[in-house]
Amino acid sequence: MALNSEKRVAPEEGAEEPLAKGETSKKKVRLAGSILLVLLLIDKISVDLITPFGLSPSFLQAKSDSPTEDAAVAVPALESIDIGGSVPTLTLKNEKGEDIQIADLANEKGVVLFLVPKADTPGCTTQACEFRDVYPDFSLLNFDVYCLSADTSTAQAKWQTKKELPYPSLIAALGAAEDGKTKRSHFVLRKGGKLVVKKIPVKPVDRCVVIHSNSPRLALKFIKSIQEGGEAPAS
Repeated sequence: MALNSEKRVAPEEGAEEPLAKGETSKKKVRLAGSILLVLLLIDKISVDLITPFGLSPSFLQAKSDSPTEDAAVAVPALESIDIGGSVPTLTLKNEKGEDIQIADLANEKGVVLFLVPKADTPGCTTQACEFRDVYPDFSLLNFDVYCLSADTSTAQAKWQTKKELPYPSLIAALGAAEDGKTKRSHFVLRKGGKLVVKKIPVKPVDRCVVIHSNSPRLALKFIKSIQEGGEAPAS
């Protein structure tokens, strides 16, 4: 029995040979790559264009989370404060984008300022959540707590909501290292603004490992000791 076979019609002279499916896909990928390269060269590419191609946008400048917020906003830097000194007059933005005069923070209460290098990263989240967990203890001792980082207000607000952080955040760089990055640290101010504790750097220690040696508990221990009139422990 003769096999039923289809005859392949030869293409007309000058016509291109049809591409197989695999070859068509490769051609599309090469075309997409060429377009992407052109966009990069003219510096008009955005994260939205890169993501569908599976490329990491980390090398690009971050897009602003808000139309009115510049992702490359200049971050105020606090000058180094020595023990016995006071916080300088300086206006900072909080996580809501509001102006906060930090010289007024300790007018009515004592203040704990803790610094993190970058919001919503593992080590900084550990530190922030430790302060969250003992926040009621600071409140009972008449101390407010503030988290400082060089992130945008939007990034701080998202982190605050995600981790249910009960204290405000401020945008500032303090205790910066030589490479310009903020050092993980904490500072304690008495009511009136006098600096009594300056701890740089600190480690984001898990409370399950060393419960009495992490940043918030060291600050809390110091505050309790000075309120009780005893000898202040090493901070």
